[in-house]
Amino acid sequence: MAKINPHINFNGNAEEAFTFYKSVFGGEFAMVMRFSALAGPEFPVAEHEANKIMHIALPIGDSVLMGNDVPEIMGKTNENENRSKIVISAESKEEADKLFNGLSKDGTVEMPIGDSPWGSYFGMFRDKYGIEWMIDYDPKYNS
Repeated sequence: MAKINPHINFNGNAEEAFTFYKSVFGGEFAMVMRFSALAGPEFPVAEHEANKIMHIALPIGDSVLMGNDVPEIMGKTNENENRSKIVISAESKEEADKLFNGLSKDGTVEMPIGDSPWGSYFGMFRDKYGIEWMIDYDPKYNS
C-alpha cells in the first residue's frame, strides 16, 4: 500500500519548526540538508541563504514529515493560505491529547479536542508556524 508523507514549505524557519515538531513527536531527523550542500556554478546559492534548509525529514511512525525553506528567488510562501491539513491518527486518547497539546502550543485552536459528533476523539488547530493539523483518535480503528 502506498504511504502519504506530508511536505511543508517555510520562509526561513524550517529548522526551528522541525526542532519543535521533533520535541513533540520524538525521534531523530532522517536527513537535514542545507542549500550550501548544493551550491555550485550550476546552482548558485546566496550567502545569506546557504544555511537554510533544502530538505529535512522527521520519521513519525510509518510516515515521514518533510519540509524545506523556500529560496527568496522563488518568492515567499503565503503562511495564511488555505493549506491542506496534516491529519494524525493517534493510537489512544492519551496520545491524541499529548500531540494536540504539544503541537497547538502558542498556535490557534480551531476546534478543541474532544468527542466529535461522528464518534471519534478529534481536534483541529493551526500551529505557531501556520501549519494546519487535525488530531483524531477513532476507537473503531484502534481496538
